[in-house]
Amino acid sequence: MQTGTSPTARALRTLEILRTRPGTTAEQLAEKLGVTDRAARRYVAILREAGIPVDSVRGPHGGYRLRRGTRLPPVSFTQSEALGLVMAVLDGRPAATDPGDLVGSALGKVIHALPEGIGRQAAALREHAAAAPDPSAAYADPAVTSVLVDAIASRQRLLISYRSEAGNQWQAEVDPWAVVVRRARWYLLCHSHRAQAVRTYRVDRVLAAEETAIGFRMPEDLDPVAMLEENLGTGWAYPTRVLFDAPVEQVTPWIGPSMGRLEPVGVAGERCVLVGSTRNPAMYAQEWLAAVPLAFHVVGGPELRDAVATMASRLGAAVTGPTSEAGQGWIPGVGGE
Repeated sequence: MQTGTSPTARALRTLEILRTRPGTTAEQLAEKLGVTDRAARRYVAILREAGIPVDSVRGPHGGYRLRRGTRLPPVSFTQSEALGLVMAVLDGRPAATDPGDLVGSALGKVIHALPEGIGRQAAALREHAAAAPDPSAAYADPAVTSVLVDAIASRQRLLISYRSEAGNQWQAEVDPWAVVVRRARWYLLCHSHRAQAVRTYRVDRVLAAEETAIGFRMPEDLDPVAMLEENLGTGWAYPTRVLFDAPVEQVTPWIGPSMGRLEPVGVAGERCVLVGSTRNPAMYAQEWLAAVPLAFHVVGGPELRDAVATMASRLGAAVTGPTSEAGQGWIPGVGGE
């Protein structure tokens, strides 16, 4: 094994030396690693931090050796790495606190394989951390995801079976370009031969996927994340067109790619228009447009216009309701006689 120059490579080299030559002294270890005695002792400390029991014996026959009966795990984690892994799993999949969950079972195996000191802390974190369930959680099938990724790597066209949000099922041949994770959702970015256009499909709604014998060429300079964001704002059932009384550069910071495409309006570009589509006009109005602190006018999309009107009416009623003692600042049960 070549002695690498990185701390990780030298720590692994230290482990290999102690495995094959028990009793290696700090001086001998330093010579083999090409470092100082102090640095050699630091690499031994790194191994101990990772949970590998390294004993040191003083005297003429002393040196470093792995503790008798030590069985090294196939992968070593530091305390911080192990805890960070458990936290990331629970953050993305709260159900992993249950050993019966698919990911929970895998996490349990990883924890069980850790050295005792590190594994104890990781197991305690998993047991005592309460993860709130996500009511909108939708998990992609690992087997289906594996087929998608293999087809992307081998540049092979896929035949997928898909179920839409409305429950309609259909099949389509697609050229898979990338699998993109966005806000806890997994998407397949592809060219659909059924639609003859770029499409994004939720991986959790792909019922089955099978490679065909047809290859394809990946688009040059593909930016999967940027293309996904842009594509999420097009192709939906309800068109949207919003005119802003401000130039593009002022509006851009408030517009996400999935809201549509901004275009300048007027000779000097003093205004701009946002062109896109949505599957949920109410969400588009209440969560996206309502957050923009600039004057705008819905000039296209009757569904979006109705959604904005409903929102405006509801907010207006909140400040123009019937006058009463409560409306004049009196709160029942607080103050008064």
